[in-house]
Amino acid sequence: MKKHIAVLAGDGIGPEITAGAVAVLQKVAQKYRHKFTFEHLPIGGAAIDAFGEPLPARTIERCLASDSVLLGAVGGPKWDGLAGNKRPEAGLLGIRKAMGLYSNIRPAKLWRALADASPLKKPLVENGVEIIIVRELTGGIYFGERGNSQDEAWDTEKYSVHEIERITRIACELARKRTKQVISVDKANVLETSRLWRKTAHAYAEKHFPDVTITDMLVDNAAMQIVKNPAQFDVLLTSNMFGDILADEAAQITGSIGMLASSSLGDGTRGLYEPIHGSAPDIAGKDIANPIATVLSCAMMLRDSFCRSEECAAIENAVARVLDEGFRTADIFSKGMKKVGCRDMAALITEHI
Repeated sequence: MKKHIAVLAGDGIGPEITAGAVAVLQKVAQKYRHKFTFEHLPIGGAAIDAFGEPLPARTIERCLASDSVLLGAVGGPKWDGLAGNKRPEAGLLGIRKAMGLYSNIRPAKLWRALADASPLKKPLVENGVEIIIVRELTGGIYFGERGNSQDEAWDTEKYSVHEIERITRIACELARKRTKQVISVDKANVLETSRLWRKTAHAYAEKHFPDVTITDMLVDNAAMQIVKNPAQFDVLLTSNMFGDILADEAAQITGSIGMLASSSLGDGTRGLYEPIHGSAPDIAGKDIANPIATVLSCAMMLRDSFCRSEECAAIENAVARVLDEGFRTADIFSKGMKKVGCRDMAALITEHI
């Protein structure tokens, strides 16, 4: 198998964590006799500094010519004073839009070796937690009409039936392979978009996935239930903004946001894979970041874009073995464990493949 992968390291710890993930992919390629080529491209603050914009046209062009894209992180206080459409985050939103990536899949999994790292009481998580958050990615308030004047500002939430149907399909396809249960999150007691969301999701599932059950939950209740009884969730279907918030909450109950991967997909096989954490500029360059989320994002890439389940499992098993042996980065470290840096953690995972 020959694949060309665009690497958008971005800002903060982005270059460190993507370097570790690329090393893991290179080991997979060696072991399974694949050929992966990597093309490094600018995005976010790094692109602003070099080219004056967060998403250069060449980055879009080369990402569209690749087989898949690996992203580190974007943003930092250096660029906080810029206008919204000039900030690093605009590059992230732009590349998702340019690639037509409307679904973001974020598995919040509590690894067995990290059960004690969860802030929740052990009885709530000891039997395992794995919440698959399916987040709509290119609609909603993040892409709606917005503006500001001297004394007010506004953002617009807007969804179409088509946008809701296609993300519902992704959630139902995942649920069909698991428990056949989907919890759809909305704010239908207040928002018109949520009323359309609820109506459309149910109608689409009943027509196309009669074996899948969709249950509704208001977003404020969902936020409470994730910390009260996380094991009740399997596949969680959300709008763009609600998914952004709930995914970070679900991440924290698993011990560290540094452990959680994500994939962004559209109608084809080319996807964008990234950790769900931010650029963490306060620890950039100190070799203390956790590369595991980025490494696990590469595992998702192998499975979801390249249809290589065995290679995906090889990475996941390597991560599990390293954790079982007691190696920890600073964010998941506890007494009695062996603390390692970003480079060493990536190297250990590479050795275990």
